[in-house]
Amino acid sequence: MDEEYDVIVLGTGLKECILSGLLSVDGLKVLHMDRNDYYGGESTSLNLVQLWKKFRGSDNPPSNLGSSRDYNVDMMPKFIMANGGLVRVLIHTDVTKYLYFKAVDGSFVYSKGKVHKVPATDMEALKSPLMGIFEKRRARKFFIYVQAYNENDPKTHEGMDLTRVTTREFIAKFGLDDNTMDFIGHALALYRDDHYLDEPALDTVKRVKLYEESLARFGGGSPYIYPLYGLGELPQAFARLSAVYGGTYMLNKPECKVEFDEEGKVLGVTSEGETAKCKKVVCDPSYLPNKVRKVGKVARAIAIMSHPIPNTNDSHSVQIILPQKQLGRRSDMYVFCSSYSHNVAPKGKFIAFVSTEAETDHPETELKPGIDLLGPVDEIFFDIYDRYEPVNEPSLDNCFVSTSYDPTTHFESTVVDVLNMYTMITGKVLDLNVDLSAASAAEE
Repeated sequence: MDEEYDVIVLGTGLKECILSGLLSVDGLKVLHMDRNDYYGGESTSLNLVQLWKKFRGSDNPPSNLGSSRDYNVDMMPKFIMANGGLVRVLIHTDVTKYLYFKAVDGSFVYSKGKVHKVPATDMEALKSPLMGIFEKRRARKFFIYVQAYNENDPKTHEGMDLTRVTTREFIAKFGLDDNTMDFIGHALALYRDDHYLDEPALDTVKRVKLYEESLARFGGGSPYIYPLYGLGELPQAFARLSAVYGGTYMLNKPECKVEFDEEGKVLGVTSEGETAKCKKVVCDPSYLPNKVRKVGKVARAIAIMSHPIPNTNDSHSVQIILPQKQLGRRSDMYVFCSSYSHNVAPKGKFIAFVSTEAETDHPETELKPGIDLLGPVDEIFFDIYDRYEPVNEPSLDNCFVSTSYDPTTHFESTVVDVLNMYTMITGKVLDLNVDLSAASAAEE
């Protein structure tokens, strides 16, 4: 261990593993350590016995739930946008060769007490029960504009400068009502609150286009994909990638104490009496608690069920977004469901998650609107965890700390954090112009 590295990465969470892979591919000498004896950190994947230990304090789950090892329950379940940032990163690093993806069946939104499929094209808008007949026509015009929009071709702008027009003004031009605005903003553009309404509309249009293009890619019921056996496969795939490029992985390394010189710059990391020297440290908030601050809490419920979520066309994998306004809350609520069809549970079993930014200390009560959508559950667990973000100045101490995972059930915000960190660490912007078809063979 007494060697010098360009970067030492602490923690094998998803963000850390992606960064470790990217930096290794760039030719940096990387040492990757974790105090745990398993991959994944906060974003690990648990079998049934591990799940029972974590939430019930015993290692004896009921036998009617089936074999423990048939379960891969992701602690931070997030679907992957088919044409989104994460897929581009996976292709860029060629890590796709270690992974098998399968399309996600459904993408739904909660509106006026009911669950509806998210309409994403002009044709779907005309069929959607979310809107009345005249609103459907207006929404169709909106979708046709977005589909045709090309940032570099002024003819498609119809006289609007979307870098200046706010989303609120842009949507008003099509005469769309608040309910339509709600599902476009939260279920298609995937905003987590309503601040976007007063920001330039260009970002909203790009996000809706990404959703539409991802949806069209597999012709399925959603724009999302998910790895077979769950997200626990991702950190391990990046570990294999890093090894190919000469990176070193060490699990089960206690303490992992970051050492600093008298100027406060990072020197290296000590574990079990040995110090590995390095120029930079990348880690999750738990390794440098004095360089982060608490910014919120996430409340979540994890349910094991024997049926798909009702009113989702029998989807074996599905996301439902409950926009804040529909619930009278300050932030959205998310429902995620996967099942034996993605090999994350035994045949006939479904795993559902309900998550939101906690506004109280009572997850059972707070998550009720989402839990009420699930139908009968075999077992349910509740949990609240704190969310942290870095407060240090990386240019002074060479420490690059990731932000805790938010309650969203898709990957878009996670990738933004990873790409920003990559740029801070290397001074480069990652080129994500990749051939997206490179990931399609594995997705069937």
